[in-house]
Amino acid sequence: MGLWLLKRLGQVLPTLLILSILIFGLQQLMPGDPALILAGEERGDPQVLAQIRAELRLDQPLPQQYLAWLGRVLVGDFGYSWRIREPVGALILAKLPVTFQLASMAFLIAVLIGVPAGIVSAVRRDTAVDWAANGIALAGISTPNFWLGIMLILLFSVQLGWLPPSGYVPLTEDPWQSLATTIMPAFVLGNAIAGVLMRHTRAAMLTALSQDYVRTARAKGLAERVVVVKHALRNALIPVVTLGTIEFGRLLAGAVLTEQIFTIPGFGKLIVDAVFNRDYPVVQGVVLATALIFVSLSLVADLLYMAVNPRLRTA
Repeated sequence: MGLWLLKRLGQVLPTLLILSILIFGLQQLMPGDPALILAGEERGDPQVLAQIRAELRLDQPLPQQYLAWLGRVLVGDFGYSWRIREPVGALILAKLPVTFQLASMAFLIAVLIGVPAGIVSAVRRDTAVDWAANGIALAGISTPNFWLGIMLILLFSVQLGWLPPSGYVPLTEDPWQSLATTIMPAFVLGNAIAGVLMRHTRAAMLTALSQDYVRTARAKGLAERVVVVKHALRNALIPVVTLGTIEFGRLLAGAVLTEQIFTIPGFGKLIVDAVFNRDYPVVQGVVLATALIFVSLSLVADLLYMAVNPRLRTA
């Protein structure tokens, strides 16, 4: 296991280096001059613009700017926000728990709905249950998040008055109120993912149920529940785990529209504000943090493969 982890880390480090070059390089293609935005009313003064560019190292060659930025990142320094003058690392750490809570709730909802529905749909193929599950999954995938979010606000906040329409309360401050402010956006995000998980689980289960080892298990007289859960499901979960880690990474990267609709101060709002204000350090820090999250989830997915299917441990 230790040797395997070393090999995976050896693959991850070059990937992160290439990603850092892309993040920094593509950032420079954004239109507009940050110095003009930061200068405000004094944007017409050449001396002020020159001073700002010198302070932010914008007057240096791009390779030199990149190496300076990479050197700071390697020691955990993501720089300071040009707009609000706060450390980027502190901003990320402040927003990450919000997004992590929302993403975890959304993913839990998606798994609890999508995976069982996919299993039942595969076991009862071409029945009314199968057609109903596929129809619900298609509706979940096709429904726009912004529309569903507005409809939930109208129903549960305006009409029934059960839930607050927007805002966020930290989990450590008031758990119940925190749950009340995040359950609707979590359902909006989990709804679409549940449909995707359902269809992938169904396809993987249909493939597994048609294999020889399943027919052998049935021929031995094993109960159908044991055949489905112990034999077919464990092999079918591998592509579902892959999809799940990708979708969870997407949730952690920030759901811009959903966070805007429900006024959730997470990664999505942070990156949107940074892009509009040409706040390069914040954009670079958030995108790099997102890349680290995806790489970490890739390692977690590999470990889950081995837990789900022990044969992969000796592969």
